Amino acid sequence: MVDPHTWPALAIRGGSPAVSEPPAAMLPGIMAYNEEEEAAVLEVIRSRNVYRFMDAAGGSQCEKLEYLFRESTNRKYALAVTSGTAALLCALQGLGVGPGDEVIVPAFGWIASISAVLGVGAVPIITEVDESLTLDPEAARANISPFTKVIMPVHMRGVPANLDPLLELAGAHSLKLLEDTAQANGGSYQGRPLGSFGDAGAFSLQASKIITSGEGGMVVSDHDEVYARAAMFHDPFSNQLVNLPESDAMWGLNFRMPEVTAALARVQFSKRKRIIDAMRVRKALIKNGIADLAATKSVSFRHLHDESGDTGLALIMFMPDEESAGRVTAALQAENVNCSRLYTQDSTDQHVYASWNSVLNKKQWSEQGGPWTWAARDVEYSRDMCPRTLDLLTRAVQIHIAPVLSNAEVEENLEGLTKVFSELL
Repeated sequence: MVDPHTWPALAIRGGSPAVSEPPAAMLPGIMAYNEEEEAAVLEVIRSRNVYRFMDAAGGSQCEKLEYLFRESTNRKYALAVTSGTAALLCALQGLGVGPGDEVIVPAFGWIASISAVLGVGAVPIITEVDESLTLDPEAARANISPFTKVIMPVHMRGVPANLDPLLELAGAHSLKLLEDTAQANGGSYQGRPLGSFGDAGAFSLQASKIITSGEGGMVVSDHDEVYARAAMFHDPFSNQLVNLPESDAMWGLNFRMPEVTAALARVQFSKRKRIIDAMRVRKALIKNGIADLAATKSVSFRHLHDESGDTGLALIMFMPDEESAGRVTAALQAENVNCSRLYTQDSTDQHVYASWNSVLNKKQWSEQGGPWTWAARDVEYSRDMCPRTLDLLTRAVQIHIAPVLSNAEVEENLEGLTKVFSELL
């Protein structure tokens, strides 16, 4: 690294960027694509067995993918579906959530988590996050009402939520717990894989996720009834998966995963550990390399409830204030450091509750009714209802940790961070 006494000019002031090449889009799974994914897809196409119930000679790709998720989460059941949103919808139906019920959700999380709650007719109770940027157990406790049915922690930006107190809270109030593991596939908590806690877990295989088949999702659970209900909802032809008497059968929709999607996901699954290991190593190098300087500049790192369970997807730092977060991000981007702010007050970001205008305004698809019409009580929202969340997010700068960063690129990123922190903080 460059001697701090002879820093070159910041790139934002006309100097040369510390990182020699502009960063690639942060798509960890896609970065690992090669001829293996191509061969798996071609195999399905050439077999002409593109639908999971075609009785393929080699067995269903969906069944094989479900086996991988069952084994990796130590769950009794896994159900392959079309998307992470579909996984949440099916899991919520599996848990018996419906009109009049309330689901506690964090104020920071992709809007699909909230949309899934609304999709089954229930009402999301938007709740503060803590310094890990995941659901705050004490805030969740304060938001429990007689109508609460489920607590839904979201393992945001690759790290586990604080599951021990959330599980204790759910147990004390006879509530269900559903893990949204879309952004932390392969992470863990206290030595156990994420998705293996509570009553059900939901995964996403969308393009930006740690492993991806473009779209796709998975529901996991240990409970016979949860799986049966989820399976029936995901496919009206569910007697292929669930042996129930006709009198117990329920109507369903179509969230079946295609065989091509499952084949692609199976190859990606085999690379999951390698991708996560690569991100963890690179994140540790950058974090350790900037830690001492960050401490002198009043920059703190996101709290991790279990550092060993972090997937390494992102290094998130809190600047002293909102204004410095803006200055630092602009300067780092000029240095070609792959970074972004988590939220600005004048932006729209569907990861942040203040941008969920359709939810805050309680928009309903039908004039005849919807989740808030059917609610057991009047639930009010406002853009400033979670001030702690907004304070954390507006001060947060995230460094995207690509699994393909070379050692030289890690050093260049550290140079860029050191230059910017030294000059601007």
